[in-house]
Amino acid sequence: MMAWITRMLAARDVGLVILAHSFCCATNAIRDSICFASDPFLFRCPKALGYVPLVPASSNPNVPFLCPKSMLYLFIFLSSYILKHVTFAFGCLVSQMIDQSAFPLVQTKIVDFFRIQRSSESTEKLSQINSKKRKKASCLAVSKKKRKLLPFNPIEDPQRRLEQMASLATALKASGAEYSDELTYRHGMALRSANCSAMEKGGMQVLPKEDIETLNLCKRMMEKGECPPLMVVFDPVEGFTVQADRFIKDLTIITEYCGDVDYLRNREHDDGDSMMTLLYASNPLKSLVICPDKRSNIARFVNGINNFSPDGRKKQNVKCVRYDVNGECRVLLIANRDIRKGEKLYYDYNGYEHEYPTEHFV
Repeated sequence: MMAWITRMLAARDVGLVILAHSFCCATNAIRDSICFASDPFLFRCPKALGYVPLVPASSNPNVPFLCPKSMLYLFIFLSSYILKHVTFAFGCLVSQMIDQSAFPLVQTKIVDFFRIQRSSESTEKLSQINSKKRKKASCLAVSKKKRKLLPFNPIEDPQRRLEQMASLATALKASGAEYSDELTYRHGMALRSANCSAMEKGGMQVLPKEDIETLNLCKRMMEKGECPPLMVVFDPVEGFTVQADRFIKDLTIITEYCGDVDYLRNREHDDGDSMMTLLYASNPLKSLVICPDKRSNIARFVNGINNFSPDGRKKQNVKCVRYDVNGECRVLLIANRDIRKGEKLYYDYNGYEHEYPTEHFV
């Protein structure tokens, strides 16, 4: 592999050559991302964060593409004109590819993709019922000042909701994933019975009954196509990002982190960068993770903060919390402050183990 790169460097006929920060990284990234110039596409490199285009290494159609975000050192041998416009062209290429693969803004297709259920019970009615329960509970326990979780507040305009769901569908299709708003237990992975919150090392906080009702309300709204007010927007630097499409109050349930549930021991050598801890068991062999690579929801596209940047913590507006819900572990993304419309959502990927490398995050 290094000999191949050396020959290209010596010939100086390279459009864009990237040297790996380690031979292992280079070998894996290039091996997993080979395609040809006649067929450009977005590829999720195991060592990269987000979705990146495969940049042509040469005008020769038989020369493979390289993933630019998994490498550390960048050597560019281009004319001054191309060099001046390479960043602009890079961003335009990605945006154009995303636009071309955008999910059709057709109600029937969106209904089928998200498996939306038709119901005569309106979201407004569900919200009113939930509100009455809150008021009643607050009267019975005046002395308890504990703050309760809030359900998300969908946009009233049905056309805008279609646009929000279409943005998520576009991101999921680009990721090669199906939509799922629940934890899934697949053959060959962990059984549902393995998801037992009692096995959590040090114990797990229990989600109060009233907050469980709020979570269930959010689930029912999603089933009927009443999605949280969020847009998935592609950024040339950060990849897919999630933005608030209206004001979101502090302590609002944004979404549940969903995907396939598997044992951590089965994923120790998995290069996926979106796995989430579900159960941190006293016995490591029983620890569980959520794997959103095949099935997931909008939680997968919420970005993480840079733990090494002084401004990283300031950007955080969402917290990731694991709860005991009726004896099972669940992971919720919750607003930890008021979020303005148009603001990107960020949370701390290292809320528990502090093992996720974030020093290169924007």
